[in-house]
Amino acid sequence: MVMALESPPGFIARTEAQKAASENGYRLERGISGGWLQYSSTSAPGSIWIGSCSGKGPWLLSIDHSGVAHEIGVSSQLPISGPGLLTLSFPTLPDLYAALDRVYKLSVSLPDAPLERFRKATAKLPRTTEAERLVVQRIGQDIFRDALMDYWGGRCPITGITEPALLRASHIVPWADCTDEERLDVYNGLLLSALWDAAFDRGLVSFADDGTVLVSGRLGTKEREALGLDSAPRLSGLQEHHCLNLARHRTRNGF
Repeated sequence: MVMALESPPGFIARTEAQKAASENGYRLERGISGGWLQYSSTSAPGSIWIGSCSGKGPWLLSIDHSGVAHEIGVSSQLPISGPGLLTLSFPTLPDLYAALDRVYKLSVSLPDAPLERFRKATAKLPRTTEAERLVVQRIGQDIFRDALMDYWGGRCPITGITEPALLRASHIVPWADCTDEERLDVYNGLLLSALWDAAFDRGLVSFADDGTVLVSGRLGTKEREALGLDSAPRLSGLQEHHCLNLARHRTRNGF
């Protein structure tokens, strides 16, 4: 579907687009072409383009990050022509802001952005002694947690808990068994509440490829009640690479 963009964009469209992009991490203006205003970020890979049919919308957002385009998908959108891999239409500015927030957070969390941040942060750090290696490991774990917070929207997908102090960055394949690439891969992690993290880490629960909760026979009645297993929802939002890592978790823990 081709939508008639305001070209060149009027003052209102330019102002609103620049504000929306800047407030969501895309502060570098890259010019205008065919009615599209292009922006990029110093902290997120890829570019975005914003267009408008008028100063009041509807608003169009085009994305060139292949991972973000895959995550967001097109199941609820009509195909729209645009400069990026995926172009979406939004009726209001708040809708555009929400989409930009999600696009930015995915861009900084999907492979290989966290790995690149880790390499830059640790490039000059020594790793000779155990204490030095622990410093490097802590930096990696902090970057991994930040990436999972962005990817999962700061929310445990099982319990709905959003208090950061109660959330844990759970590796699916344990840190000790991973390369640096796997350790910093957001698809090798789940953002779980503390109790669910402990159960998952000890292999007392796991997840099927469709997100169904799997429970070990070692888990007692009181523990099952504490986890709320009778009402636990499926783990939604799993991607193919999540499933590959979850298969290793299930095999490792006898599911």
